[in-house]
Amino acid sequence: MLGLFGKKSDHPMAYIKSAQALLDEMPKGDALKVLQELTSWVESVREQTEFRLDHQLAVLRLLDETARPFERKLVREYFAASTLSTFQENRLWIALNEFFGQVAHAYFNVLVRYRNGDKGSSAIKPVLPLVAARGICAVAGKLKCAAARYALVDPAIWGCLAEFYSHAETQQYLDERVSLYSGLSANTSVRCEFAAVLMWYASCASTLSRLHLHLAERLASHLCKNFTVGKQRDQGSMIGFDLLHFAPPVRVNVENTLQSGLLFIGVNNVQPHIEALLKTLEKNIVPEEINLGGPCEADAVRDAVLHLAERWASPPPMRRNARHNIKVNLNVANGFSKVMEQTDVGLNFGADTSVTWNVENISTGGFHCVLPASRMDGMAIGSLIGIKPERIDHWGVGIVRRLRRDQQDNLHVGVETLTNQMTGVGLREHSADEEQPALWLNSPGDDSGEAMLLMSHDTFSSSRSLHARLGDKNYLLMPLELVEKGADYDLARYRRIEEDTSSDESY
Repeated sequence: MLGLFGKKSDHPMAYIKSAQALLDEMPKGDALKVLQELTSWVESVREQTEFRLDHQLAVLRLLDETARPFERKLVREYFAASTLSTFQENRLWIALNEFFGQVAHAYFNVLVRYRNGDKGSSAIKPVLPLVAARGICAVAGKLKCAAARYALVDPAIWGCLAEFYSHAETQQYLDERVSLYSGLSANTSVRCEFAAVLMWYASCASTLSRLHLHLAERLASHLCKNFTVGKQRDQGSMIGFDLLHFAPPVRVNVENTLQSGLLFIGVNNVQPHIEALLKTLEKNIVPEEINLGGPCEADAVRDAVLHLAERWASPPPMRRNARHNIKVNLNVANGFSKVMEQTDVGLNFGADTSVTWNVENISTGGFHCVLPASRMDGMAIGSLIGIKPERIDHWGVGIVRRLRRDQQDNLHVGVETLTNQMTGVGLREHSADEEQPALWLNSPGDDSGEAMLLMSHDTFSSSRSLHARLGDKNYLLMPLELVEKGADYDLARYRRIEEDTSSDESY
């Protein structure tokens, strides 16, 4: 009996009916296991080079489409705001990274076989735009997994992306409209998907938390119709991507040496769309037409939009403070509770759990360190750290803003300094006796009438005032703004009003 691929085969997916039956009978209760099994089938079918190309693609599409609901579920779990256990984070990352890698490889292999004229090639010509667009979509997933771990990207991934684009350009289907998957917008194309992934990666890798990485990628995909891709550099060109030398996209400026094979990607009229989107988000509404992969809080989406707006501004944002090379050792405490232990209001049990970092360069706003990967110790974008330079008695505090790995797997850490000297305070509500420890970040002598406070997670409320004692003064703290919400802290602004120490509300 002839199989799906035109000759006798004992491959379990050699017959279309048996392939569909196998997928129908697959237990669907565990999304992780289902995705792992489907990933194995994608790899198995991809490796069957004796199969007719059109029939091989038909099964690959069937596997890919069957996997997508499970992939989306795991993406929602992995890139969610909640913190995962190390075990679960590893399981999800490995499954997603392997799935995206195998799917990208499979679609890339289809284009290679088509270019070689393998049997069945002519039958797939009408769906080449879909093949390339889905391949780019899988590459985007692979890049998202790398960015979530601040990892270097294998140059072969950039080469794969370049090949998808070059094939579409050669075969003249760059702008042909396709529907990627059921439930997604039909208004996309190879050029659109290509521009979206490059603009997102160049704007967000090494700088955003997992949740905001995901939201920014989805937003870039939504806004990609406003991006331009071309071989001629113009005023709107923001990044360059080399089709001949496989490397990450780079920001273009007047100092760049332009090479042959360089594509320029830029924003056209995206600013009005961003402004309209921000107005809607300020009403606590997330537009339904944006596919974020599931429900998301408007504030989180707004943060991602603001990040993209800043990165896509023209001219690009400039570094606010000059860097100075310096060699200095820092004691570092990672996390809100460890930082609080360095103050007189923290639960300090006597053991110093801080570690030492070697600073490479510094500015008035922060510093840069290079650490062995083994010393990452739960570090992530947005992590709060206490900092104390050698031969200095007091602790300051900062937030990790950049993380990336180099060829030697060292971790490059960029930290924004919030204050060089923090003060521990106790916070209480109006009629409560119980105090919550917090950090008062204002410098001594600050007369702004405001207080910047670091508090434990979920302490801030826009409808609740607090009381604090600093030195010999009592303050009423009226909430102004939640500046930033980390995994274990709230950073907030309050209006501070000095209270009469003889008041019944005094301590």
